Amino acid sequence: MVNGKLNSLSEDLNLQGTQYNTCVSILFVGYLLGQVPSNMLLNRVRPAWYMSGFMMAWAIVSTLNCLVKDYHGLLVCRLVLGIVESPFYPGALFMISQFYNRKEVTTRMAILYTGNMLASAFSGLIAAGVFAGLDGSHGLAGWRWLFLIQGVITVGVAAVAFFLLPNSPLQTPWLNQEERVLAHERIARDTTEKQDGTSTWTGLREACMDYRTWVFALMCNLHLSANGFKNFMPTVVKTLGFDSTITLVLTCPPYLVATFTSIAVSWSSGRFNERTWHITISKALAIVGFAVGCGTSSIGARYFAMILFVGATYGVNNINIAWVAATLGQTDEKKAVAIAITNTLGNLASVYTPYLWPDSDAPRFAMAMYCSIGFSAGVVIVAWLMRVILIRENRKIRATNSEAINFYAY
Repeated sequence: MVNGKLNSLSEDLNLQGTQYNTCVSILFVGYLLGQVPSNMLLNRVRPAWYMSGFMMAWAIVSTLNCLVKDYHGLLVCRLVLGIVESPFYPGALFMISQFYNRKEVTTRMAILYTGNMLASAFSGLIAAGVFAGLDGSHGLAGWRWLFLIQGVITVGVAAVAFFLLPNSPLQTPWLNQEERVLAHERIARDTTEKQDGTSTWTGLREACMDYRTWVFALMCNLHLSANGFKNFMPTVVKTLGFDSTITLVLTCPPYLVATFTSIAVSWSSGRFNERTWHITISKALAIVGFAVGCGTSSIGARYFAMILFVGATYGVNNINIAWVAATLGQTDEKKAVAIAITNTLGNLASVYTPYLWPDSDAPRFAMAMYCSIGFSAGVVIVAWLMRVILIRENRKIRATNSEAINFYAY
């Protein structure tokens, strides 16, 4: 939809005032409502079929966006799309955390998230081609063709996923029995204060009662609040003064840089089993980018700022979620809910941040940039707070068990 705005989506649907911003925001209302219940179910269903089924559902709903006629139709489609998309990301994070230990999981989550970043990088190029070649073909605007093409492709991918996704380490078809047991036990050994499995509702209670869940959720919310540019990147790039085709092409490099930096930062965090300094340095660079972006009118400097704040931002989310999984994984049920709560409250940012980017603030979007600086600084403060909390937790473990070898990473 963010690329469709550069075609004729707003004009064709007669969107007025902040109606476009509301359509961006409403997706996350549905997205937030489904995450915690969905992850509570993951330990009680076959994740492979469950995740693939919802992927098929969102592919169909996304395709149907090409048929909407007005603001209200788009609003309903976006709300439903958010609901059927809600199981995927927290569910995928939980499944990855079932297979990889604390030194491995951050990089794996980063690789998963590169799908999002590469989509952001190349969607502009794809949109440019679709708009140039199909706009008006068979009476359909280019943005309608874009929804149709991407939706149909996703239907095909979802069909394949039914046969490829595993359910758990102990239910992975391409591993033999010895490998399945090894995959399960290595994660159990890596988890600090590991406990036996419990009920879904007990997992919910334990996650909610552990105050660290809410500290992580606050950090994730501040991070994603600073990340609000993602729904407006083509609009921000267009303020550089280029036509729509060049604008869509220019959205690619910042996300390509983000792809590589995200994997590099996540790998380094896992390699050195360190979280706080990686978050601090990443956010410091992002703050510089936001400051330059709103502090100059130079086209070159502003585009460099976009590359900097996009490139520096994306690795932080992987570190945060991996930190949640490693810290709150005493039971699978608790870990699943903690990941979902963190992601849900984090993505609450996507409900209100669209209103920080009104078209009237172009070209510098000063309010959004200043807020992003504040949000980024908040992430750093909360990360150091969590570091202090976990240092104290490790001291308690040493005091009660002098032979303990498994401690919280920070």
